[in-house]
Amino acid sequence: MKFEEAYEEYLIYVSNRHKKQWLNVHQYNFSKNILSYFNSYKLEDITPLLLDKWRNYIYLKSFCNNYNKQLYSMLKCFLEYCIRRGYISSTILYDFIPLPLKIEYNKTDFYTLKEFKRFIKGFDNIVYKTFFEFMFFTGCRPGETMALKFSDINSNYITINKTIDEHGKREIGTPKTNSSNRVIYISNKLKKDLNRLYNTYKGVTFDYFIFGGVKPLTPTTVNRYKIRACNKMNIRPIKLHQFRHSHATYLLNKRIDIHIISKRLGHSKVSTTLDVYTHSNLLQEKRLIKSLNSRFSLF
Repeated sequence: MKFEEAYEEYLIYVSNRHKKQWLNVHQYNFSKNILSYFNSYKLEDITPLLLDKWRNYIYLKSFCNNYNKQLYSMLKCFLEYCIRRGYISSTILYDFIPLPLKIEYNKTDFYTLKEFKRFIKGFDNIVYKTFFEFMFFTGCRPGETMALKFSDINSNYITINKTIDEHGKREIGTPKTNSSNRVIYISNKLKKDLNRLYNTYKGVTFDYFIFGGVKPLTPTTVNRYKIRACNKMNIRPIKLHQFRHSHATYLLNKRIDIHIISKRLGHSKVSTTLDVYTHSNLLQEKRLIKSLNSRFSLF
């Protein structure tokens, strides 16, 4: 059996066990970094040596440790399925170990409020300008933001109950986790900007996407406008998801309770918020150093 044929069979198996948006992301990543490598092979041609070559191939790419772990897990789960079906021997996984960890720097880059104010001045288009204002001041995920409709706005609150796949067919689905379903507060300034955006659309209805109108914005277009603004204002670009990091870090620096931040971000556990964001809390570190210096200067 060809590798690709076995994978098509595996897709049918996992499609009944996972959400549709998970399946779309899985197909995108598997096809791009696994299927493309093994596509010319038959299952009986897969050896521990070939798997080791694939590990080296992935390691040499500029992927982060977390993404490498995901790819390793995807391939391992597929191979375990093939073993259960009797297509390959279980011995193939004896020496199939995770990829070694890389040293990562600036894993969670973000904009300070001062940097964001500089960045946002680079926009002339109200749709994209408001999109990034919303991202920075709410901490919503990119897919959640793109899926929003004007019907989700209720006074100074906005309901987050859907998301759009960033890859594949761009279908609307449920958020990442149950805790991602939430209602969050928006400032009067942001509410005013959203109302102004509403009035720019022709024939607008509450079923319109806030960012895009009849159709939602796409990540590629958003990124193009982002890079253009960064070049105009001579500021380093950060990834779309890192505007979420920027919001969390901003709130931490304002000494907002971590439980409130965690709920606002849609995390299921406070520990997730702590693990991801507290390491980038630069102002808190400065306060700590200042406190230590003042205390120990007494001795």
